[in-house]
This record gives sequence, C-alpha cells and structure tokens, in this order.
Amino acid sequence: MQAWRVHRNGEPSEVMQLDEVDRPVPGEGQQLLRVLAANINFPDALLCRGQYQVRPPLPFTPGVEICGETEDGRRVIANPALPHGGLAEYVVADTAGLLPAPGALDDAEAAALHIGYQTGWFGLHRRAALQEGETLLVHAAAGGVGSAAVQLGKAAGARVIGVVGGADKAAVARELGCDVVVDRRTEDIVAAVKEATGGRGADVVYDPVGGDAYAKSAKCVAFEGRIVVVGFASGDIPAPALNHALVKNYSILGLHWGLYATKDPASIGQCHRALTEYADKGLIKPLVSERVPFADAALAVQRVAAGTTTGRLVVLPAGAVAEGAAR
Repeated sequence: MQAWRVHRNGEPSEVMQLDEVDRPVPGEGQQLLRVLAANINFPDALLCRGQYQVRPPLPFTPGVEICGETEDGRRVIANPALPHGGLAEYVVADTAGLLPAPGALDDAEAAALHIGYQTGWFGLHRRAALQEGETLLVHAAAGGVGSAAVQLGKAAGARVIGVVGGADKAAVARELGCDVVVDRRTEDIVAAVKEATGGRGADVVYDPVGGDAYAKSAKCVAFEGRIVVVGFASGDIPAPALNHALVKNYSILGLHWGLYATKDPASIGQCHRALTEYADKGLIKPLVSERVPFADAALAVQRVAAGTTTGRLVVLPAGAVAEGAAR
C-alpha cells in the first residue's frame, strides 16, 4: 500500500515522502481500517517537526484523525495507532476507541468531526459550563478548531463573537453564524468586544492561539468569566498574571482533550452521541474547505502548519476527490 512517511524531522513539505509499504498488522485489541478520509490537524505538523508531546519512532506516518471502514463494512471515526497514521491507504486503531460515523456527514466531514468538536464540546460544556444567553469569544474562528467552537456555541444558545485575521476569514466566520466578527488585522479586539457587550466583556473565551490572543482575552473577559486554554497555534505560550485573574474574578481553564480517554473513557462516547445528535439536527457540520488528493497530502500538512487555511483540509484516497466534492 502507499503511505506518506516522515524519515527525519522538519517542515512537512520537506520531510514527508510517499512510500510503498506493507499494510500494518493489528495487535491485540486493534482493527485494520481502510482509510476513507484523513483530516489534517495542527498536531500532524508538530509530529513532522518532532515538537509534539508524542514522538513516534522514525519513520512514521502522520494523520491523527480519520473516517475509515472496518473489514465488515462499518463506517467509523478513529484515531490511528501511531506510527501508522492516517495518511495511508490502511491503518490500525484500537477497537475500543472506534466510534460510528454519523450518517448525516459524508466521509470528509466525518473525518473532521472527532478531535476538533470533542475538544470544543469538552471545553465549552465540561470546563467552562457555557450557558444559553452568554457571550462566547472564539479566537481563530474561521479555522478548523475555531469553526467547531463557533458552531457548538451557537448550538448551546450563546452569542458568539469570532476573531479572525483578514477579510476572507471574516466572511467565513459570518457564514458559520458568528453574531459579531472582529478582524484582528484592522480592529482593536478589546475595544470591539467591550463595545459588542456593553462594556461587560465575554463570559467565555475559547483560545487555541495563545500569545497576543490570550493577552487580549484577559483584557476583555467578563466578571466571573472563563478563559479556556486550548492550544498555542501562535507558537507563543503566555505566562498569565495571576494577580490579574484575582482582581477581575475570572478563571483560567486548561483543556487537554486526550486525557479524557484515559481519565474518563465513558465521557468520549457520551460526547460523541451528543455530537451525532447535533449533526443529525443540522446544528453542526464540519467546515471542509478543501478535499485534497492523496498525492498532495504533504503540501496540505504544510498549509495547515502555516495557519493560512480556513476550516478543514481533508485528504481523500486516490479517485475519491471528485466524488466527495460533488456531495
């Protein structure tokens, strides 16, 4: 079979190469899956660079999230067992972690449902306890992680303010349902949020960016607001001033979604059932901006690494791009 593999660490477009390899062999408690679609995530770029918290042995195949087909024909969502990642024709995944792909979503959309939407659901509901009528501020609202939080916020009945970089991304954020869109390149985020909330600020902030985005969030979070720290796509890990949190009475909440798989495995299935119900009702639908041919997978990972994309880039097997684009 064909698989994209990383033989040395570096930038994805430089270190990923297409190899002919044997199909992976399932271990105990695992299943072989045919890959129907592989969603590109920022961690795939970090894996290539050797900067992710998990460092699989070289050579390895990136791709942490797929929609696949079991040998008995079931369509499932899975996190492949590294080093055999999803940018390949076949993967192996833990049987206990397989989730049924929602019928309301096609293969590419289903591949983009798991990590981003589970992260959003746990961040907004389990950590921040977002309530109907509250104001939710989402950074990078037109991106893969941010777009999921926007949709989940709207599904929860929140008023959503989306922060983006550029007019094109602002248009995407409006289409996603943001009530207010702030272009950080041309507008003052703090002033815009305070104006939109009558000076109160945002009740919940969803921050997958870090750096300056976090600093601005601390200046416009409401009394008893909650800042959910999801990641550091900017590459800058902020050092919060805890005295500031004390005098403004806001909470700083960390979210490492992967911990739930080991600390509270049942919660993953509960969340997936909620997400499936949302998808069936049309409340959420992963924003797949591009269905990428398998041959262009390395370039897709590089584009996600650069932070220039909107929504999700999903890699489809050879011959499947035209079919997926027509759905």
